[in-house]
Amino acid sequence: MEIKKSLFDNLQNFFGFDNFKGEQEAIITNILAGNDTFVIMPTGGGKSMCYQLPALMTEGTAIVISPLIALMKNQVDQLRAFCNSDSVAHFLNSSLTKSETARVKEDVLAGKTKLLYVAPESLTKQDNIDFLRLNKLSFVAVDEAHCISEWGHDFRPEYRKIRQVISNLGENIPIIALTATATPKVQHDIQKNLQMNNATVYKSSFNRANLYYEVRAKRNVLKEIIKFIKQNAGKSGIVYCLSRKKVEEVAEALNLNGIKALPYHAGLDAKVRAETQDKFLMEEVEVIVATIAFGMGIDKPDVRYVIHHDVPKSMEGYYQETGRAGRDGGEGVCVSFYSEKDVDKLQKFMKDKPVSEREIGTQILKEVIDYAESSVCRRKQILHYFGEDYDASSCNSMCDNCASQRQFFDGEAQLHRALSLIKQLGEKFDDHHVVSVLMGQDGPQVHHYDHHSLSVFGSGKEDGENLWKSLLRQALLDNFLSKDIDQYGLLRLTDKGHDFLENPYSIRFVLNKPIEAADDDDTEEGPKQGSGALDTQLLQMLKDLRKKIAKQKNVPPFVVFQDPSLEEMCTHYPVSTDELKQISGVGAGKASKFGAPFIELIKKYVEDNDIDRPVDMVIKSAANKSALKVYIIQNIDRHLDLEDIAASKGLNYEEILREVESIVNSGTKLNLNYYIDEVIDEDKQDEVYDYFRSAEVDSIDDALVDLGVNDYTREEIQLMRIKFMSELGN
Repeated sequence: MEIKKSLFDNLQNFFGFDNFKGEQEAIITNILAGNDTFVIMPTGGGKSMCYQLPALMTEGTAIVISPLIALMKNQVDQLRAFCNSDSVAHFLNSSLTKSETARVKEDVLAGKTKLLYVAPESLTKQDNIDFLRLNKLSFVAVDEAHCISEWGHDFRPEYRKIRQVISNLGENIPIIALTATATPKVQHDIQKNLQMNNATVYKSSFNRANLYYEVRAKRNVLKEIIKFIKQNAGKSGIVYCLSRKKVEEVAEALNLNGIKALPYHAGLDAKVRAETQDKFLMEEVEVIVATIAFGMGIDKPDVRYVIHHDVPKSMEGYYQETGRAGRDGGEGVCVSFYSEKDVDKLQKFMKDKPVSEREIGTQILKEVIDYAESSVCRRKQILHYFGEDYDASSCNSMCDNCASQRQFFDGEAQLHRALSLIKQLGEKFDDHHVVSVLMGQDGPQVHHYDHHSLSVFGSGKEDGENLWKSLLRQALLDNFLSKDIDQYGLLRLTDKGHDFLENPYSIRFVLNKPIEAADDDDTEEGPKQGSGALDTQLLQMLKDLRKKIAKQKNVPPFVVFQDPSLEEMCTHYPVSTDELKQISGVGAGKASKFGAPFIELIKKYVEDNDIDRPVDMVIKSAANKSALKVYIIQNIDRHLDLEDIAASKGLNYEEILREVESIVNSGTKLNLNYYIDEVIDEDKQDEVYDYFRSAEVDSIDDALVDLGVNDYTREEIQLMRIKFMSELGN
């Protein structure tokens, strides 16, 4: 009773809380008793309190091993604020100067420091080991303990050395291992490696009831993301991408479309990263676009959505990243975009890795693919991955699968056939092999084992591959089968599976709805010709307006706006100058010269017809394209030959003409007379110029036919068309 009172008194004194969360009290009591303790608790469950409070209550210094410098600093700052003392907590890592390191060691030796955070790389240095041996250590806490296991999503070889170092620090030092994501396999690896098989294990449920999970086919992904964010304006969110390049591109696109966003990845300066974190915490920016490095140690409770632009590398990573949404128990929407192209990229990354690492990576990625392609409750799949059984009826439509209409089938006969085959094969093959046999697919492995001669070979062809994949996935989720991940994902029958073979019964399964073929094309160079979304009524009205304005200005209609630009207006309905500038082939010059009547017409048309406009606009060219255009404009102003400008940028003549034409068509005036006078006779120039003045279309092919193929080259016509458009249209 006295210990319990002391616990609550200290909880109130140090942290200002009246009650513990979940199993915190039992965990802390176990640590205070000097026992090895293993804590598996989801993100936001209060893991850090489990070692911080006992460290403050125990004689000596607790060592906290953490791989994340940002997390260390964050927690040290919080502890100093709670305890009103700068000496109570320190971190020891490569970011400290010599004088700062000396100050830390001085405080620890003086007994002032209750928690010392150490990076695993720093812990293994001999001078640090010698120093720590001089102190009384209360216990060692190993945070992010999944880093020990090759099956964990963030394996770090230096974590393998922790047990040896702890043994060198002294005898009988209690160990506390903590992780937010650990499959049964990873849990076993952690306990085995840290030699804590007798540890008391505390495992909280991995269910985050407030999170909504959704997987979407990856088509026009940037537009989808922009639309989602604008529909959730004023809320904080994170967008995860696999590469630094993609992070920069997405962040730029969001800002172009009026969304305050910043990029975050390991390639940025540490000061910039720290400032970015602070701006996100202080809500100076709405969205962080990041690689998986972001979010660890960032305690922002009100992140309202997490978007995966690319397929996550593992279910652990996916769980941890989505877990950064709704940590306050409020709304948390998790949207992942999935395409087979992403999977192919990840598989290519693994090709150069050692065989064992490649096999592990393939197994881990396969779980992600199964999750994305399955129509079963997302929550049930996530929790099963972490060794937790879950009744899908409790999901309450908090995932896209449970919220949608699904197709079920009675699978008694098929399940019996699949389990019988797995048993017949000696439980020595994975799901891919089992499906191949049932479908009658005589591949190299099936042939090698002579399985094409089995009576069951091809017996499931009529049911279709999708049904068998759906069935085996759910047989795993419902514990008829287990997967031996140590042995390449071989399928084994459980007791429940054996019982079903003896006494089959009626059972229903969900049929997977395959994700439609997705296009990973983020940018659109122009409107899709003949798109079904094209508003033909508006297009005719815009063409009539163009004709009227062309007549007033005494120019051909194509000088005002070209057809592709008008078609794009009929898809996106721009109702302001800024929006019109986003239409390909318009630009600032043309928008200001010709745009006003077009905007008025579109605005009235949208109001009269009650049209629900897309909230996002076409994403304009990336920074590198903009830089090329600026370079070309500057060098034309300096009267450099086009061939020289092209050569300096590795372009050929055809490509430089195309770039120059694009600049002019977007409304920028270019004076190319200095160059045209050098390469085309004056008489020829006049003839082509007069031709385009009276032409109804700006086709080069038509011009060549009318003017004479033998008299002009295609490039000469194109150059004169550029001059004509620049002088009359801009």
